[in-house]
Amino acid sequence: MKKNWTAMVFAVVLALILAACGSEENAAGAEKDGDEEVKDLVIGFSQVTLESPFYTSLVDGAKKEAETAGVELKVVDAQNDIEKQNADIQSLITQGVDVLLINPVNPSAVAPALRAAESAGIPVITVDRATKEEVASYIGRDNEEMGRLAGEKAIELLGGDSASGKIIELQGDAGGTVMQARHDGFHEIVEKASGVEIIEGPYSDYIRAKAVSSMQDLLQAHPDVKMVYAHNDDMALGAMQVLEQSGKLGEVQVIGIDGLVEAVKKIEEGSYKATVINDPISLGVLAVQTAVKVGNGEEVEKVMNAETGLIDETNAADYVDDSNTFAPIK
Repeated sequence: MKKNWTAMVFAVVLALILAACGSEENAAGAEKDGDEEVKDLVIGFSQVTLESPFYTSLVDGAKKEAETAGVELKVVDAQNDIEKQNADIQSLITQGVDVLLINPVNPSAVAPALRAAESAGIPVITVDRATKEEVASYIGRDNEEMGRLAGEKAIELLGGDSASGKIIELQGDAGGTVMQARHDGFHEIVEKASGVEIIEGPYSDYIRAKAVSSMQDLLQAHPDVKMVYAHNDDMALGAMQVLEQSGKLGEVQVIGIDGLVEAVKKIEEGSYKATVINDPISLGVLAVQTAVKVGNGEEVEKVMNAETGLIDETNAADYVDDSNTFAPIK
């Protein structure tokens, strides 16, 4: 009887030990699975174009954060072609990405890709440009406010309360939400000055070479222009090339948006008047951080507007840094 009792005690102890080991293994396995979940997360990023330095920098920021977070980032270039973008997104869906980042070529025409993502159960985050459809989150900046900041500076430069003169507006992309917001914010401020006339130029897609071509025609048609307002610095710098070649750079003032350091240097030199901060690196970082949260089932804000601010002759020296392509928020 004593031997049987000893055997029973031994069996119970052994069972408890094995159970404990099993619990530790399960805990370790769960922790491992959790790590693998993060490492296995795949984010697809459909970028509107990689021809603009702003968008290449945005992708650079996203890639850097993806590497830091230990996730895979697949980037495709829509080349400003909505049909290509829809096809690219469908390809990313087929490849089994977990989250989609989309900077749409057109806010309405990207709808087929958004529906395909929804059918596949893949959450979508829009970056820089919003869409008409509801998505998990939109990450960008208040582009109307950026237009207003540019408009306030334009009025100041053209004479304040008695502002007058003709402004050539170099516009971004046709139908784009960013273009429309930067247009509307600027017009909201400037149209209050009865002595100011805005000439809306053709859409130059935020590309310097296209802005050069547009500005050549616009300057010929409006030789009395007093200012150029461009929806980004790259186009503004293209306009400056034309003004310099025509000998009008000193008499025509130029302002833009994005905070391109190349433009900031010219502000410090005095040939460029102002730009509005739109740091793409921080947008790319925030986009991937948000995608990781969404991919892991966390709740995120529906709209995330990053900070902005004006750079002019009063603070340009604070932002001149050759290690940056775009001025960061300070």
